[in-house]
Amino acid sequence: MPARSKAQQKAAGAALAAKRGEMSKRSLKGASKSMEASMSERQLDELASTKRKGKPEHVADRRASASHH
Repeated sequence: MPARSKAQQKAAGAALAAKRGEMSKRSLKGASKSMEASMSERQLDELASTKRKGKPEHVADRRASASHH
């Protein structure tokens, strides 16, 4: 599954680096911390390798936007 935003792609990259031991898991925060704990290295690699061109910086949470309709 490709990343939906630049922020998600960056968080996946940080989580992947921590999972591979390239950076400390203690340095992870927010989304990257939960991604590292709940996703496989393969899933993280797939998200992190998404091309950023044309992606929005952030995508609104679907749950939050669905409750407004």
